[in-house]
Amino acid sequence: MPLRSQGLPLLLLGTLLGGAAAYLYWFTEEDVHWPAFFSMAVFYAVVYYIGARAAGRRREEDNDADGMMLAGRSLPLYLAIFTMSATWVGGGFINGTAEYTATQGLVWVQAPWGYALSLVIGGLFFARTMRRRRYRTMLDPLTERYGERLTAVLFLPALTGELFWTAAILTALGATFGTVLGIDLTTAILLSATIAVAYTALGGLWAVAMTDVVQLLILFIGLALIVPFALSYTGGLGATWTAYRDTFGAAASPFPSREALGGAYWTWWDYALLLVFGGIPWQVYFQRVLAARDENTAVRLSLIAGVVCLLAAVAPVLIGMISATVDWSLIAAGPPPDASATLPWVVRYLTNPVVAVIGLGAVAAAVMSSVDSSVLSASSMGVWNVYKPLVDPGMPDSRLAVLIQRCIWIVGVAATLIAFQVRSVYALWFLCSDFVYCLLFPALVCALFDPRTNRYGALAGFGLAALLRFGGGDATLGLPAFLPYPADFPFRTTAMLAGLLASMAVSRLTPNQRLPDSSHR
Repeated sequence: MPLRSQGLPLLLLGTLLGGAAAYLYWFTEEDVHWPAFFSMAVFYAVVYYIGARAAGRRREEDNDADGMMLAGRSLPLYLAIFTMSATWVGGGFINGTAEYTATQGLVWVQAPWGYALSLVIGGLFFARTMRRRRYRTMLDPLTERYGERLTAVLFLPALTGELFWTAAILTALGATFGTVLGIDLTTAILLSATIAVAYTALGGLWAVAMTDVVQLLILFIGLALIVPFALSYTGGLGATWTAYRDTFGAAASPFPSREALGGAYWTWWDYALLLVFGGIPWQVYFQRVLAARDENTAVRLSLIAGVVCLLAAVAPVLIGMISATVDWSLIAAGPPPDASATLPWVVRYLTNPVVAVIGLGAVAAAVMSSVDSSVLSASSMGVWNVYKPLVDPGMPDSRLAVLIQRCIWIVGVAATLIAFQVRSVYALWFLCSDFVYCLLFPALVCALFDPRTNRYGALAGFGLAALLRFGGGDATLGLPAFLPYPADFPFRTTAMLAGLLASMAVSRLTPNQRLPDSSHR
């Protein structure tokens, strides 16, 4: 992309931000913090410029589907680590961790270490095999084993997971924008989604990876600056921990116990296993594995990114502890109006204006580094594994890249609509891995490691797992339960194991037809 060709998209970005500013000034009554608004406008413009330059430097042979989805399979280790870590440490990660630390106790802050373990397990048992076989997406082994039509069905939980993931991220950014910039939540989500999706559609994985380097550095610096200022309101780290432990008692420990969990002991383990193993079958993860230069790079980047995820959780945990122990009656704004506002409330009211803007940049960086990855992943699977084989098998790779760009907008709009409806970042963040864990993880494990599995077994396992999972209902989505599970029953893990065993058993009782070899290279 020559520099002169970047002018039009940059002009459009400027028009979008200028139009948003004009709308907020003339047509709303919001008390907008204009210095922070224009600081974020500059931040978005800089990040876009970096992404555009990175996209412009792609090799000519990378300007196809492989270039769009996998950066030509040439990501070096350092860049792969940055983009893997930045993808997982998103707005849902930092906002959700602070939210549950402040409201539920440290024992229920499972997602940071759960997803870190999922990266480690993925690196040890999945990354090498996937990279060696040179797949393009996570669904390719399912297509080889079960056929194209069943893979289209299995795409649904993968798509749902990506939509919920993106919606959680947008909710986190919208809440932070609304608090720090003084914009209502709906306007903040819409503005954030438009900018993030527009930026994503401009480049492929190369652009995403290069901007992830900048975004992850801004994230760590921004959060590191927030914590010392906020701790001054609670008397320092020691006093904060003492007050937090007094507030939550046994729940202040990250380790499970009957005393801390009461009647939710097995539910805790159900969620823990969901996060660890439900964090593996994600295209955002395998997209980086498959884009690595070789098998060893794919393994190492997974292991190192797991460590980075744990380190990135430290600041949000401390911010959650501060929010739970500070005397909000001494602050003019009072306590956060809802759980999802925990981190943005601390950023705005327990720091000075300059640090607040930097903190907003940290959240925005986290969101952009995850939104671009998520919508690109969902679009890649939808076009490569569903549209191309079922609608237009002869489609050239150059056309695939164009369709992926268009699909990015569709996924972004759908995720934005979901974000308008859900207000708990952490609840939506959990839900991301829920359906993936129950419905997709068994199919992926069997496709990779059980040579006797077939489409009949996969279909039986999927159906049984769906029945058992949805039978337990879901409060976040408003789904009523229709199976009489006892209280504190781990029905999610039960559904996953039942699906796995059913797939293996039925496959051994039915003919194993050899499917035509699918072109995934």
